[in-house]
Amino acid sequence: MRAVVIGLGTQGRKRIRIAGDDVVATVDPSVDDATFGDIRHVPVADYDAALVCTPDAMKVQIIRHLLGNGKHVLVEKPLVLTVAEHSELEALQGAFGGACYTAYNHRFEPHLVRVRELLNEHRIGRIFMLSMFYGNGTARDVRRSPWRDKGDGVISDLASHQFDLLDFWFGASSEPFALKPEVLWSECFENAACDAYAMRVPLDGAFAQLEGTLLSWRNTFRLDIIGEAGSIHVEGLCKWGPSTLTIRDRVLPSGRPAEEEFVLEQADPTWQAEYQHFTALCLAGDGASLRRDLVISDALRAAAHQIGGAA
Repeated sequence: MRAVVIGLGTQGRKRIRIAGDDVVATVDPSVDDATFGDIRHVPVADYDAALVCTPDAMKVQIIRHLLGNGKHVLVEKPLVLTVAEHSELEALQGAFGGACYTAYNHRFEPHLVRVRELLNEHRIGRIFMLSMFYGNGTARDVRRSPWRDKGDGVISDLASHQFDLLDFWFGASSEPFALKPEVLWSECFENAACDAYAMRVPLDGAFAQLEGTLLSWRNTFRLDIIGEAGSIHVEGLCKWGPSTLTIRDRVLPSGRPAEEEFVLEQADPTWQAEYQHFTALCLAGDGASLRRDLVISDALRAAAHQIGGAA
């Protein structure tokens, strides 16, 4: 597959390393070593797919051009769409049956994949509550960015991942998981836009509490799912070092639970696995519906409205 990488920031450079020899051209108007300054200048016969790694405001226009010319698209998250934009892009996509896939690489994190399997197996029974914390220490980087420290800030950056994971774990294959976030609190400690938040999202008869921040000086991911028959816990992501999955089986009427623990210490496998998934979608002619993006867009807008930002 011949791919063009659009946007040569951190994510674009990472995509180049992962796609390797598939990359036939790069596009960036402000980087000297880019092959082209505008995707419209790349001959459409020269490539099959594009990896879109641009600021959010540019994404829909670029995707419109790509799908309109029959090109497969991988776009960095989040892809925030209106209903009209969703309908337009799905129509363009459907016209040639290509892939338009939004990248949420944590779907390929080994322990988070195992969480999905455990939930599908009903290993811990009826779910009572879920708590997820995701933090990094990029507040100063975001503040210095010409485009990132605005709107809803960290919510688009990290809550979008959390929303996607809820859909990954609890959504049906044919319909995305309903997302109705209630922001419990948000703050702008160092940045102009929100850099810390907590929110509550209803599950089916239960709830998820989500927290995220750019002020976690040691990068942190923590997941706790409590069920009637036990609990599931994840500490850490592969990209940051050891990642631990713990499964506990409840002891009745009370007592110390039986426990299994699995530790992974390896390089981050998610980017390569995600790119392989995307290329498989392209070869299969699988459209990878944008419906999930519309659901996440609505959730981000709802959260932004509650904090007075804009998604």
